Amino acid sequence: MNHTQLTIDQLLHQSDGLSIAAFLQLLTGKFPGQVTFSSSFSYEDQAITHEILSNQLPIKIFTLDTGRMFAETYSVWSSTNATYQTHIKAYYPNQDKLQDFVEAKGPNSFYETVENRKSCCFIRKVEPLKRALSGNAIWITGLRAEHSPDRKNLPILEWDEANQIIKYHPILHWTTEDVKNYIRKNRVPYNPLHDRGFVSIGCAPCTRAIQPGEDFRAGRWWWEDADKKECGLHVHEAAKQ
Repeated sequence: MNHTQLTIDQLLHQSDGLSIAAFLQLLTGKFPGQVTFSSSFSYEDQAITHEILSNQLPIKIFTLDTGRMFAETYSVWSSTNATYQTHIKAYYPNQDKLQDFVEAKGPNSFYETVENRKSCCFIRKVEPLKRALSGNAIWITGLRAEHSPDRKNLPILEWDEANQIIKYHPILHWTTEDVKNYIRKNRVPYNPLHDRGFVSIGCAPCTRAIQPGEDFRAGRWWWEDADKKECGLHVHEAAKQ
């Protein structure tokens, strides 16, 4: 057993019986200044943000501003800053790479091919994420098992080979109702797009509301085959060179 897996196993053992806030506190004690949380301002991420900020935990919170987010997403970002008297840090795409891509392919080329869409995702999200995670030991996410069949068997703690970091999924096994109830109970600011059928909220050109009975991921990159719907933020293998 390698050192990293031993650390994960020890953390899993220590998490047993602890609340999310208590385990987050434990993580910040073991990895001071190296625990970070990525927020897209979704229901899930807002719940975790509340856990962090209402308990005044020393955890860095960041978001990836792709430049093509919904106006409602920017609004909940602002209301979150105001509610919790915080300043969520943003990471942006590399200007030169984005400019070259748009000039070569066009502003909406992601609709044309999967390759173009993945290139756009890489420039706007994957590369900025690597900068955001650099120097950290723990990456907290809002992943939930309900959102994708690939996540059904995920552990709450796992090693992310692509980003060389331990990922913690505190609400992995929460249901949608669990999340909604938490938001209501704690009066957490949330994205009003959720009330209009949007489940997974990403960039505006790539996200739509879903219809009753549709899969959770149906609203993301709806013009592509289901097996290609991944942006590269959450992969379970080493990044391809």
